[in-house]
Amino acid sequence: MRGVRDLDVAGRRVLVRSDLNVPLDAGHVADDTRIRAAVPTIELLLDAGAQVVVCSHLGRPKGEPKPELSLRPVAERLSELLGREIAFGDEQGELRMLENLRFDAREEANDPGFAAELAANADLFVQDAFGAVHRAHASTVGIAQQLPSAAGLLLEAELDAFANLLDSPARPFVVVIGGVKVADKIGVIDRLTQLADSILIGGAMAFTFLVADGLAVGASRHEDEDGQAIARTAMGDARERGCRLLLPTDVVVADRFAADAVTRVVPVSEIPDGWMGLDIGPATAAAYASRLAAAETIFWNGPMGVFELEPFAQGTLAVARAVAGSNAASVVGGGDSVAAVNVAGAAGDITHVSTGGGAALELIEGKPLPGVVALQGSPA
Repeated sequence: MRGVRDLDVAGRRVLVRSDLNVPLDAGHVADDTRIRAAVPTIELLLDAGAQVVVCSHLGRPKGEPKPELSLRPVAERLSELLGREIAFGDEQGELRMLENLRFDAREEANDPGFAAELAANADLFVQDAFGAVHRAHASTVGIAQQLPSAAGLLLEAELDAFANLLDSPARPFVVVIGGVKVADKIGVIDRLTQLADSILIGGAMAFTFLVADGLAVGASRHEDEDGQAIARTAMGDARERGCRLLLPTDVVVADRFAADAVTRVVPVSEIPDGWMGLDIGPATAAAYASRLAAAETIFWNGPMGVFELEPFAQGTLAVARAVAGSNAASVVGGGDSVAAVNVAGAAGDITHVSTGGGAALELIEGKPLPGVVALQGSPA
């Protein structure tokens, strides 16, 4: 697969698919992490004499133009980071950004006509949107089938980081998995029980594991019998494969789901009726931190609790600090996990902070990524 450095771009038009799907707050960029990640590839192309057209999606407008999901605020922030003017939409310039691709329903349908319209903007195509390459859309697959294409610097870095994680991890290899549903991540857990030495479970999915293990969890969110069966299978597979699957021993419980709820720390075997677990407890956080301190390779995806509410953020922040404080080669992926390392001021101490949640998980599962496959077969 070609990389962007392999292209001769001087005097040529290059269409760059970036992942600029960032949160907006009252028309302003609330978190520019993904915009910053897109800058190196764009700068490399401009410095090499290319005319650059940037394209991305933002949110889920479902094929209809929605002013609140316009990429214009993103273009303004990118302009600030690059120190260059950016033409927007139909405006012309050395550097231009197209409007939100998903304003056209043909984008998600991978419509060849829409791909051709996008390809008409350029002579070459650079795919740099790791967070979107698991989708077979016009801007991830269709364009690459019509133009000579290459991987951008960010996409190359993402693929290299996960190849190192999956192919030759230094040991002990410790994984932290959080989130809501076991069923959503069963493929990832199945693959990682084959690769990792330890898996540390947090988030709401921990309660499904605990129920599957015979404990009562009060009003804590957990899955039904199908989800519990998946959890039991995962625990059995981990034992057979020599992978330690660790569950919380204590949790922060609340009398209701609210920032001002009454809270307690209790052992997982003593969750009161009607109370819900919303974070791992301090003993669990300390045990997980100890396991992470001894790791040589770490992968973390998913929060340990309801990270957006301050009383239930401490478990996630403790994990963020432990990952950053380790000497391990570390990869962090998923929006809440990335937000946690940013809040903890620890992003600079992580080996690789991934910009793609879904793409990362599918890569770990061993699924082909359509946007990457399309690059491998693009025209010469």
